[in-house]
Amino acid sequence: MTANTRAALLMMLSMAAFTINDACVKVMGDALPLFQIITLRGALACILIYILARSMGAIHLRMSGGDWALVALRCVAEAAATYFFLTALFHLPLANVTAVLQMLPLTVTLGAFLLFGEQVGWRRMAAILCGFLGMILIVRPGPEGFSLHAIYALAAMVCVTVRDLATRRMSANVSSLTVTLIASLTVFAFAAIGSLGDDWQPITWPLAGLIALAAVLVMGGYLFSILVMRSGEVSFTAPFRYTGLVWALGLGWFVFGDWPDTLTLAGAGIVVASGLFTLYRERAVVGEDGLAAEATRHP
Repeated sequence: MTANTRAALLMMLSMAAFTINDACVKVMGDALPLFQIITLRGALACILIYILARSMGAIHLRMSGGDWALVALRCVAEAAATYFFLTALFHLPLANVTAVLQMLPLTVTLGAFLLFGEQVGWRRMAAILCGFLGMILIVRPGPEGFSLHAIYALAAMVCVTVRDLATRRMSANVSSLTVTLIASLTVFAFAAIGSLGDDWQPITWPLAGLIALAAVLVMGGYLFSILVMRSGEVSFTAPFRYTGLVWALGLGWFVFGDWPDTLTLAGAGIVVASGLFTLYRERAVVGEDGLAAEATRHP
């Protein structure tokens, strides 16, 4: 097996882990309050991520003031994104919410252009425009505008974009697992405080199993994504991120009985095609080293 093939398989495993985690949380949404789920899953995930980071010698807290400010911004964005994403996930089909988040390569490119003055040619700008048109097909505002839960999905996309832009500006020597651990602790603390206003529900053995599985999947997703960056070429493996949408389609149909309509599928296809083209053009512009430098900062 070549290094690129192994990296592609690891990327697909990472996307599978994160998407199955989303499905587990969506299943629990019928029985438990949102903040209770995030708190319990977060507690286990923090422990597992700490063990992983400790075993890899990846806990490094010595950072510049600028990097700490970016870490703080990333943590706030992560907490907000978690709330908006899971709230949308509880009320919308899994594939629809996942498809909206496939806009991230496009929104991060646009944000880097608007905020950091990075050069973006007309081809990538055209791809970004096409991606937004595809997103409109997915969320399809009605006569009264966007539904509240569609707005939550869009808000999650904005927050994750801010998170990734903050990550992009961090120094290259900042440990990805350290940032991930701090962000996980922040989300846990945010959820624990929010859960004080909830009526906690008793945890049955099946629910306990789902919570544990979700925490393991989150940790596994992070581990696989790190191994990807150590195994193959980023430009080869990056497109395999979109296999998460395939998992979302399959799980949405098999677990929840949801299947997107034709317009939603068309919109998702446009978003994915636009994102793939953007990745291709970014490789042509910044080269493999530039993509790798950025990708290694992602948890």
